[in-house]
Amino acid sequence: MQLLKDKILSDGRLLDGYVLKVDNFLNHQLDVALLDAMGAEFARRFAGVKVDKILTVEASGIAVAVMAARHFGNVPVVFAKKTESLTLDQDAYESDVYSFTKQKTYRVRVSRRYLAPGENVLVLDDFLANGHAACGLIDIVHQAQAEVVGVGIVIEKGFQSGRKLIEEAGVTRVESLAILSSIADGKIAFA
Repeated sequence: MQLLKDKILSDGRLLDGYVLKVDNFLNHQLDVALLDAMGAEFARRFAGVKVDKILTVEASGIAVAVMAARHFGNVPVVFAKKTESLTLDQDAYESDVYSFTKQKTYRVRVSRRYLAPGENVLVLDDFLANGHAACGLIDIVHQAQAEVVGVGIVIEKGFQSGRKLIEEAGVTRVESLAILSSIADGKIAFA
């Protein structure tokens, strides 16, 4: 998706030469027009796929998932919560997810009320690097005896093992809007 690649190059920042920050348009401040275009692109790429729900993880995946849901006929969006809460049903699907950027493991949870057996679930997230978040969501969908119809990623670090891990989890349909082939010497290259 050229619009996204251009935005990464113009507004993305590299920290320590290898950590891509896109907080000024994707995961802190939101570029709503860009999010809407990304949602339309996910709908185009998954055209013909029956999607009953979109699943993501809090917090950065929520905006992407909500905008995409509009283009899938306003299907419900469910997000896995990273923190325990008195308001979260105790009867929940759970999976442990390691966050590279936070350097910690989270237990993510989805109430059993919001994923049902047989539902067709599209997993969406903002980044794919090592694949732990996506695989945690895939695990939750499998626990619910629902079907993962695909994984959509905004920015994939193609030089890391995330896609391979997702495919090993049994998901063959992975669509990334921008795939980075490298981040080296303070420069970003796309696949």
